Amino acid sequence: MNNDNNSTEDSHERIVEAPTSKTSSLGSLDNLDALSQYIKSTKGTREGRAIPPLEKWHPEDIADMDLTIKANGEWWHEGGQMTRESLVSLFATILWKEKNNGNTEYFLKTPVQKIRIQVEDAPLLINDVGIVNEGDMSWLELTTTTGDVVRLDDEHSIVLKAYNSNKSDSNDRDFSKSDFNNSDKANQVSTADDVADSQELASTEQVRPYMMVRNGLTALIGRNTFYHLTEIGALSEENGKTILTLQSGGQSYTLSMPTD
Repeated sequence: MNNDNNSTEDSHERIVEAPTSKTSSLGSLDNLDALSQYIKSTKGTREGRAIPPLEKWHPEDIADMDLTIKANGEWWHEGGQMTRESLVSLFATILWKEKNNGNTEYFLKTPVQKIRIQVEDAPLLINDVGIVNEGDMSWLELTTTTGDVVRLDDEHSIVLKAYNSNKSDSNDRDFSKSDFNNSDKANQVSTADDVADSQELASTEQVRPYMMVRNGLTALIGRNTFYHLTEIGALSEENGKTILTLQSGGQSYTLSMPTD
């Protein structure tokens, strides 16, 4: 599998040993310029777009930044959209999620500091899907706008969840492990129960498809990409519901589509 999210153990160790004294000249990392400079100063120790070993970093310093990842996947800083894709992709490599007192918080995490940011919905957005053939095996491979490449399998499944655009405490909205656990019998991407009440949702709510990516981070599957999935998969009717069946890695994954 050609997944550029993985790096060698050697490169991981070099990242962990990155000198923390850099902040003495940069000061706090809670601004874009300082944070970008810090990440780029250690970028040479990483191969390709490898994700740093964030789970090995335990910084005690926490700061806040006026940075919000919008529900449509756009990154906004101090009221303005961040249009430099390279910068957004760079920051996405250090996205981190934590549960604190029952609330979900998102950070940009470095070895020396965690910078709290806001996320309206999912922190990542999937905007492309394709079929990858390896020998006699075919995989559905999905790509985020920031460069993550994941394949549909038991560890990276898809669920449907309701999203309320008027909900103010959006960071409290979270996914449990059970949301992404597949049924032993059907390898279901989600169940009909997830969307059975979709007709009763308020007008501000909509059912959206999400996929697990890495480090507990989920990605919203964009509308056009989801339409492409319906073209790739097989649609059928079951008990008055439309079922989408996707094939990946020799397994079948079914998705119960919400009714309009």
